[in-house]
Amino acid sequence: MDLSKVFSLDGKVALITGASKGIGLAIAEFFAAAGAKVVLSSRKQEDLDEQANRLKSKGYEAIGIACNVGNIGELQGLVDKSVETYGQLDILVNNAGTNPIFGPIHETTLEAFDKIMAVNVKAPFELSRLCFPHLRKSSSASVINISSIGGLSPEPGLGVYSISKAALISMTKVYAKEWGDSKIRVNAICPGLIKTKFSEALWSNEKIMDYMLKQLAIKRVGSSEEIAALALFLASPGSSYTTGAVMTADGGFTI
Repeated sequence: MDLSKVFSLDGKVALITGASKGIGLAIAEFFAAAGAKVVLSSRKQEDLDEQANRLKSKGYEAIGIACNVGNIGELQGLVDKSVETYGQLDILVNNAGTNPIFGPIHETTLEAFDKIMAVNVKAPFELSRLCFPHLRKSSSASVINISSIGGLSPEPGLGVYSISKAALISMTKVYAKEWGDSKIRVNAICPGLIKTKFSEALWSNEKIMDYMLKQLAIKRVGSSEEIAALALFLASPGSSYTTGAVMTADGGFTI
């Protein structure tokens, strides 16, 4: 049995948001190593150029396109530039996220609520919609939304963030059901505690870490690469019959 093509992304073009570091960057590198041409996007062009050049030095095909997904007006340009560069779009990873606050939900301002929803919910909704005309032309289109275990059960101090990630899970299922006829698969990944800059407020807090480790079956913090490996599965032919799935990668926290 030849399994060489089961996880191959040869000939595919992938757009990944929040891709200058952390989980997004790891996904971009995994996809590139699997043969995809990758579009890295985040807010700062300088950071994107650095990472795209690093991937190119490994023989991969990559480009960086700056976009603040919280500014909805910038999303069309991101899609247009991606397609202009590579001529197609097969995979979209909605990874960019934000959480500017940590504390009780009743202390969350409406301004913070709006910012979290704009980046974590509204941007994936609109970017997916804008990518639809291109994705439907693909022979194996895949959309992957990076949610969180907080979207399955609210996390202490992360109330509105948890709400936004729950909405993203629901959105994943809606798109999966409606886009099935267009042969576009849509799935979600719910990472647990992953050692990234984004989650540093959690894994650098000794009290929180002690609590988390007691809940885990695999008693350690996860890595970005472990999320990227799951994303590769969802982007590849290996998951061709998988859509609307909500997959956890959390060391057993949600068992």
